[in-house]
Amino acid sequence: MNPDIFQLNEHESTMTLQKWTEESKDLIVGFTTKNGGVSHHPFASLNLGLHVNDEKEKVIQNRQIVSDNLNMSLSQWICAEQVHENKIVKVTTRDVEKGVYEYKDGVQATDGIYTNEPNLLLSLCFADCVPLYFFVPNQSLIGLAHAGWKGTVKDIAGNMIRKWVHEENVLAKEIFVAIGPSIGDCCYVVDDRVIEEVRHVLGYEDSAVSYQIVSEGQYALDLKEVNKLLIQKAGVPTENIITSSYCTSCHEELFFSHRRDKGQTGRMLSYIGFRED
Repeated sequence: MNPDIFQLNEHESTMTLQKWTEESKDLIVGFTTKNGGVSHHPFASLNLGLHVNDEKEKVIQNRQIVSDNLNMSLSQWICAEQVHENKIVKVTTRDVEKGVYEYKDGVQATDGIYTNEPNLLLSLCFADCVPLYFFVPNQSLIGLAHAGWKGTVKDIAGNMIRKWVHEENVLAKEIFVAIGPSIGDCCYVVDDRVIEEVRHVLGYEDSAVSYQIVSEGQYALDLKEVNKLLIQKAGVPTENIITSSYCTSCHEELFFSHRRDKGQTGRMLSYIGFRED
């Protein structure tokens, strides 16, 4: 397999989106693995989710491990209360530590956050859903979105892009997007209800490339591809979009997977921030 856009770091707790960090030396952007933490089965070992019935103290200890590895203090982190919707919120220094120690204290009912301020680390939880990373290099504008199938068909990706175009005075062609590790169509089978929602948001012909019929009423769905198509529809050029090949369900040695682990599992984090001295 060719090297992924996310490169595993030496400590094996985080993966870096190398293409972006090579182009912007002050950018911190990546995804955590399930390794290098202190949690016990079924959250072994680097569980970063406060909402999965793991011991809170261990989750905070795991977050501190990531904080140390990234050299970004927990006092600079901002997390959201993810609800599988499409709400996007701009965050600032006033939002630091939201959701870091208590899940319910995260940015309320929000699945997409962004900022243009330095020294903030945006972060969201994942265990199969699609992490979306957004970046406008010449404005230091960065964002994250959480796209499970519900957020995907509610076009959270397009919402982020349109919000930036209308409220942040950028052109869609200036936006770069990375689609992170998530469950692949190799492992993600859905029913007619989900496929109808996909067809509704993409159109019948466009949506057809994103799934294969497995059996009557069962479809292998490529959520990454659905999001890529929606990002393109929102005006981002194809050459500005990069996609991870990692499937969180297949790569059991690296990732938690809600579907593979039958709901009893931990969470990885997506993260992005600018460190400014």
